[in-house]
Amino acid sequence: MTDLRIGVLGYGLRGNLARTAHRPGAGARVTAVADPDRVARTEAGHAFPDAALLADHRKVTQAPDVDAVLVLTPDHTHADLACEALRAGKPVFVEKPLDITVERCDEILRTAHETGTRLYVGHNMRHMPVVRLMRDLVVRGAVGAVKTVWVRHFVGYGGDWYFKDWHAERRYTTGLLLQKAAHDIDVLHWLAGGYARDVQAMGDLMVYGDNPHRRAPGEPKADDWYTEDGHWPPHTQRALNPVIDVEDVSLLNMRLDNGVLAAYQQCHFAPDYWRNYTVIGDAGRLENFGDGPGAEVKVWNGRRSGYRADADESHRVPAAQDKAGHGGADPLLIDEFLRFVRDGGATDTSPVAARMAVAAGVGATSSLRDGGVPRQVPPLGEDLIAYFERGQK
Repeated sequence: MTDLRIGVLGYGLRGNLARTAHRPGAGARVTAVADPDRVARTEAGHAFPDAALLADHRKVTQAPDVDAVLVLTPDHTHADLACEALRAGKPVFVEKPLDITVERCDEILRTAHETGTRLYVGHNMRHMPVVRLMRDLVVRGAVGAVKTVWVRHFVGYGGDWYFKDWHAERRYTTGLLLQKAAHDIDVLHWLAGGYARDVQAMGDLMVYGDNPHRRAPGEPKADDWYTEDGHWPPHTQRALNPVIDVEDVSLLNMRLDNGVLAAYQQCHFAPDYWRNYTVIGDAGRLENFGDGPGAEVKVWNGRRSGYRADADESHRVPAAQDKAGHGGADPLLIDEFLRFVRDGGATDTSPVAARMAVAAGVGATSSLRDGGVPRQVPPLGEDLIAYFERGQK
């Protein structure tokens, strides 16, 4: 099997996806990396010594010897770069979120449709073992018909990951109820079998906005910007982004188009990092206890009672590939993308679902900043929905 020649746009925090896609002799290899930052290009050179290292992204999107493109740049650049590659006939992988506005997301989908070029969106949580286990249980009918889904996300490293660089600025993210929550909203949609129709949110910048220890504009992040056991409590954080105007805690309520009611909560100054999903149907409830090694999904569906730790069903989360990103999801995500580039067909990730996750996040952020006034999520055109549901044929 001849290796697909992969071009990479952006070699920053998600450069691990490019490294995962680099499989010389096994189906794919990275042959070109474009990043305007010289340090990033140097690091890419260590990972891909035979690849072309470029400052101009057009030398990747327009290159005749590049078969597919990974867009791993900051969120607000996704639409421009993805559409350029799609128009050049290059199958595209876009890291989540699809972009930071509904209009820009729709531009990507329309361009893929008009050009007939394959588009794939990197919602890797659909490949996480814990999410797939919950999805399988829901499809099997373990809780009956789903009626409500609740998600709590404790972002224990939020101060490090989201308040020390461009993530902290609205102009680059819209807000963390979009940027960070797009994963969870997509999973929530997948478990519930519908998309958010009405959204209402509240939130605030409660902790990091008061911290005066900011970097000067243009000053790079400190070498110790992230540590696994440091920077606690949150007020001890230093060298934060010069501008911080996104919320660090948010609460979102949703009514989906199939009537399911859902809730999502996000906090960036919690002491621990984990996600908790609860799915309640008309014949049971399931909940995950952790998402890594040793994690379980428990189901209560046999009888009514007070709370009991001895659930009617306990399912061990399958082991993930050792040291693979996002709980083992990243290699599976790249596997699916490479297969899709070669053969087309159905995929577990969905450009329509990715757009709807962004649309819910955009509406929720607008509601949050308008005193919690509800918003309706704008629908996607039926022609685009049909095209992507057909497997982009």
